[in-house]
Amino acid sequence: MQSIKVKDYMTHRAVTFTLHMTVSEASERLLIAHQIGGPVLDEHKHVVGFLSEQDCLERMLEDTYQNESHYKVVDIMRTDVLAIDEDHSVLDLAQSMLTNKPKIYPVVDANKRLVGVITRSDVLRAIDQHHHAIYEQGHRRFV
Repeated sequence: MQSIKVKDYMTHRAVTFTLHMTVSEASERLLIAHQIGGPVLDEHKHVVGFLSEQDCLERMLEDTYQNESHYKVVDIMRTDVLAIDEDHSVLDLAQSMLTNKPKIYPVVDANKRLVGVITRSDVLRAIDQHHHAIYEQGHRRFV
């Protein structure tokens, strides 16, 4: 199971945001991509933050009450991002997900540039596929 790598199950086309994008623009990206959040990138594709639907919802609601839109992604993003290496073990990530609660982890290369994201669903799919492969191997031995 240690040989199952994040890079084999991650999503390569992650929804991303820039620091100076409006929250309205970011919300629209989330809706179009059907994602619950995504990494915020600097001009070099380094992960500098994370923005979720919940972050956007809170600010969009506030903007509605104030009848104006003035928030930028940089104003509301979380900066304590748990990014992981693309060669990280899926099993280790699953173990980490039991105590750390992010549902989406940015995946970075050796230069700390974003290469994708991996979700809890992706990790569950990887483990499920591994279990099926073990079952098939065991089943073939006894037939």
